[in-house]
Amino acid sequence: MASSVLHFLLLLFFVVLPTTFAQQSFRPKALVLPVTKDASTLQYLATINQRTPLVPVKLVVDLGGQFQWVDCDKGYISSTYRPARCRSAVCSLARSTSCGDCFSAPRPGCNNNTCGVFPDNTVTRTATSGELAQDVVSIESTDGSNPGRVVTVPRFVLACGSTFLLDGLANGAMGMAGLGRTNIALPSQFAAAFSFRRKFAVCLSSGRGVVFFGDGPYVFLPGIEISGLTYTPLLINPVSTASAFSQGEKSAEYFIGVTGILVNNKPVPLNQTLLKINREGFGGTKISTVNPYTVLETSIYNAVVSAFVRETAAKRVAAVAPFGACFSTEGVGSTRLGPAVPEIDLVLQSNDVVWRIFGANSMVSVRDDVICLGFVDGGVNPRTSIVIGGYQLEDNVVQFDLAASRLGFSSTLLGRRTNCANFNFTSTA
Repeated sequence: MASSVLHFLLLLFFVVLPTTFAQQSFRPKALVLPVTKDASTLQYLATINQRTPLVPVKLVVDLGGQFQWVDCDKGYISSTYRPARCRSAVCSLARSTSCGDCFSAPRPGCNNNTCGVFPDNTVTRTATSGELAQDVVSIESTDGSNPGRVVTVPRFVLACGSTFLLDGLANGAMGMAGLGRTNIALPSQFAAAFSFRRKFAVCLSSGRGVVFFGDGPYVFLPGIEISGLTYTPLLINPVSTASAFSQGEKSAEYFIGVTGILVNNKPVPLNQTLLKINREGFGGTKISTVNPYTVLETSIYNAVVSAFVRETAAKRVAAVAPFGACFSTEGVGSTRLGPAVPEIDLVLQSNDVVWRIFGANSMVSVRDDVICLGFVDGGVNPRTSIVIGGYQLEDNVVQFDLAASRLGFSSTLLGRRTNCANFNFTSTA
């Protein structure tokens, strides 16, 4: 174990570190990336400046994605693009097992003697082979309260995808930004480049949210620092959940151990077997920014909906797709934490550790007079039994500590009189 960790650190040093510190003496303690929500697809988008000369590259944020991939078929122009040569350190870092040639004129995405990976559109569940490469990336540093100086990673590792992989992504997106548990996902690369802890936090919003790379503080207007997070272990699914993968590959996605669900503090009867990850990688609970709403296996979904309907005084009305339980707003009070409806608790490693979902994150307004329970039926045999989706994450600080393999969460910031759109993006640089 110790030798494998040492090998990983040496690879990071040779692949990322030397060129980074040769060009900048300022070492940030954390980085910040604005995220916006696309109204038509409900995807979360980030724009990162890349290449030489720098151009803004719009990417769909994929919390469990293995790495960044971009369309290299159209308009990829950069004097600093470097394909990853077969058997190089960067190929080893990416755990690439393929090596090949491209039988046309050299260009980004098409070079001889290069190693490859599998860019994955996790929205449409489509993957293809693609060239591994390195290029310049720039991003703003932060003190936790504002953006600061722009810093550069000269040899950021990415993958080249094909134009058809963009199908299903938000208009203008040029690829996906993977934040998953791999050596070449954004959190690991930024941590290696600037020698900070392998930790990041997301704070999504229906408008503009934020991703922090590195440690806190996390400060939102009017000067409210978010601390006192609740922690639960991050679990590893032993089988990859990607569209294409090698045998023996573990999942890059983030799983947690939900052991039960409460509605209005009352236990919901569930098949406990579904809550565990089995040897084939089925079951369990993961967190996803690709799924706009929380997805539940059919028996779990039916049990939660039945309990919620039983506990709410709201009048049920005709369902509005994709939701199955909708209600009239008449007689439903409005609170600082959203509509006054029964709370839903995800019980974690003990009865004392719960992720509480208030009305702001459980109810979706579909018309002026109709709100729906923001959970959808995932079918009878889904790969993952519970997928906590983007809507349920909004206005929560959710921290992923890869070094300690734990997840921290704040519950809704609305209770602290702020929200994720309140990060102050006025630069102090």
